Amino acid sequence: MRPRIPVLLYHAVMDDPPPWIAEFTVTPREFARQLDAVVASGRTAVPLSALARHLAGKGGLPPRPVVLTFDDGFADLPGPTAEALAARDLPATAYLTTGAITPGRASLLPPAPMMDLAEAPLLEQYGMEVGAHTVTHPQLDTLNPRELRRELRDCKAVLEDVLNHEVAHLAYPHGYNSPAVRRAARDTGYASAVAVRHALSSDADDAYRIARLIVRRTHTVADVEGWMAGRGARTAPYPDSPATVGWRLYRRTRALVRGRAEFAG
Repeated sequence: MRPRIPVLLYHAVMDDPPPWIAEFTVTPREFARQLDAVVASGRTAVPLSALARHLAGKGGLPPRPVVLTFDDGFADLPGPTAEALAARDLPATAYLTTGAITPGRASLLPPAPMMDLAEAPLLEQYGMEVGAHTVTHPQLDTLNPRELRRELRDCKAVLEDVLNHEVAHLAYPHGYNSPAVRRAARDTGYASAVAVRHALSSDADDAYRIARLIVRRTHTVADVEGWMAGRGARTAPYPDSPATVGWRLYRRTRALVRGRAEFAG
């Protein structure tokens, strides 16, 4: 039986989020309780890069690993959220949408309190690793090849410039990907990419479609405890369902008709 590896996906951690992200926001109090449940489970937190190396056959993992990830780059991340993680010695991985956190740039993300690009090095000081989450947060699997390459390449370049080192890990906005998107991620120089799937990962998972468990405001400590025990979700890898393939085709057609990139969310 494959070991089940929970990879948690958080977004904002705040008491009063904008309505569009409220479903995927947890309060600071609940976040602290969930982190305490992770610690109490006895699992060892590792950055996503450690899981990626393992999937590539280049490194081992502790017996019971867990990965904590954060998407977008909300304002709480380089402050109370990073502090809560550091206080518990929990490494994590933050995937940043550069257009949303760079002054004077634009993204498809609706308005929300966001961190600043200049704070990215601060995340590393807290023990977090930084990954890419595109420039504008589009549905990557609906873009033409040129737009896709630009989203993947430019985000990577901006983050590498501010951090002064390679950024090798990617998160697909809202998890939207396809074989073509996965090939583009690999060709752009990423060593891994995470999706969503709301499933447990495993040591047989696809390094360019790593499954994550998306944490919603309705999830409780009991849910986190279940995931830490390897329960409460199916285990990747598994093929896309007909419904997933059909939804991708519908979104591609809609984007083609509208003639513009659409927000992944």
